[in-house]
Amino acid sequence: MAKSDKDHATQLLEMATKDHTALAHMLEASHFSEEVFGFHAQQVIEKALKAWIAALGLTYPKSHDVSVLIRILEDEGEDLGRFPDLEDYTIFAVQYRYEAYDDAEEALDRNDTIEKTEAVVAHVRSIIDRMP
Repeated sequence: MAKSDKDHATQLLEMATKDHTALAHMLEASHFSEEVFGFHAQQVIEKALKAWIAALGLTYPKSHDVSVLIRILEDEGEDLGRFPDLEDYTIFAVQYRYEAYDDAEEALDRNDTIEKTEAVVAHVRSIIDRMP
C-alpha cells in the first residue's frame, strides 16, 4: 500500500525533528565542529522542506540543494519569507561534508540556527496537522 502524502510528510518531518534534537545539543563548539553542526542544520532544513513539498502532494528531487527545494515551494505560491537564508546551509551538505570548515570564516550563530530550524519544523508541522 502506498503511503499517503500526509504519512510521507509526517515521516520526513519526524526525521527532521530527530536531526533538530541532535542539533539543539550541539551548542558547544569545542565538542561539535562547524562542519558537524552545519550538516545537521542543513539536514533539518532539507527534510522539513521535503516534508512541506510532500504535504502539498508534490514530489521533490533527490537533492541536498536547499535552494532547489525553496524554488519548488515558491513556484507553488508558498511564502518562505519568514525563513530567510535557508539556502546558506546547503554548503554544509556538500562542500563541508567532505572538507574542513575554513576557520577564517565566521562561525555559525548556533542559537540563531537552532531557532531558525525549529521555526521551519514547527511551520511544516502546522501544515501537516491541518491535513485531512
